[in-house]
Amino acid sequence: MAAELTVPIPRQNPLLLGQGDSQAAFLDAWNSGRLAHSWLICGPKGIGKSTLAYRIAAFALSGGGEKDMFGGGPTSLEIDAANPAARMVFTGAHPDLKVIERGFSDDGKSKRSKDIVVDDIRAAGEFLSLTPSLGGWRVVIVDSADEMNRNAANAILKILEEPPKNALMILLSHSPGRLLPTIRSRCRRLMMGPLSDDIMVQLLDRYCPGLGADDVSGLVGLAEGSIGKAIGLLREGGLDLYRDMTGVLAGFPHLDMVAVHAFADRASARGKGESEGGWATLSELFLWWLAKAIRQMASNTSVGLESWLGVWEKVQTLFSKVDAVNLDRKQALLTALLMVDRAAKK
Repeated sequence: MAAELTVPIPRQNPLLLGQGDSQAAFLDAWNSGRLAHSWLICGPKGIGKSTLAYRIAAFALSGGGEKDMFGGGPTSLEIDAANPAARMVFTGAHPDLKVIERGFSDDGKSKRSKDIVVDDIRAAGEFLSLTPSLGGWRVVIVDSADEMNRNAANAILKILEEPPKNALMILLSHSPGRLLPTIRSRCRRLMMGPLSDDIMVQLLDRYCPGLGADDVSGLVGLAEGSIGKAIGLLREGGLDLYRDMTGVLAGFPHLDMVAVHAFADRASARGKGESEGGWATLSELFLWWLAKAIRQMASNTSVGLESWLGVWEKVQTLFSKVDAVNLDRKQALLTALLMVDRAAKK
């Protein structure tokens, strides 16, 4: 596996593949002269929503890009990297762009807080009400709206109901169904879908040159159209972890308990001293494998699907409690594996 990843952060990423429809929809609205003040960019994690948001911000803050050769409206959201507005967006220094994310829960800024809170949204409203520093637009990006707590969600409704002039609010959402219906109804929605396998291969080749064909194929299969998920798996060693895990689970429904305990030892040892990402990767991969196994069993009418869905819910609940109440990761993994083994033997 290649040792080095070269992945730009969203605001500095000039590449957005496979999302032409969403870009065209915003461009059409811009050229029509009836641009919505509030946009909700939806879709799975890791498919380019943040990159599109920053691309829209750079486009709007630069005045809308170049007109076509016949004097019509711009035909692309791409802005020359030498453009002053684009450079300021690229460096995070544009005075008319504000990004709302979860804050940090500690002074060392090593761990983000759980939610976007009401003070964050009020600050965004105050920012939008000011006169643009450089003329034109003021833009706020909320990444992501799913992370707003109830008070923050209610506060953003006030902004969406009466948006200031020349203000552009861009909300990102991985699960728009969880947002308040009133938030969804006040935004123009841009739906972004998973990336195709061909585009995933292109992006992996670009961001991690030298990655072997087997690794590329494995990542494409696991990531399900999310380049962000593929990159996360690479960074966390998730592909090797998945291969190790499926090697143990190959004996399903008669697991080798010696191999199970050895795997739990290795997996929990890897997580010691690491960020939450290591455990998150392991639990996500296990739940992904379990969901896939349940889907395959669903075609067999003799299998008690309801009981298997119960197992999935119990494992999901168990894994969610590991960090919440500081459960032992090895014991949690062993418990999950034994749940699967016992259910398979019924």
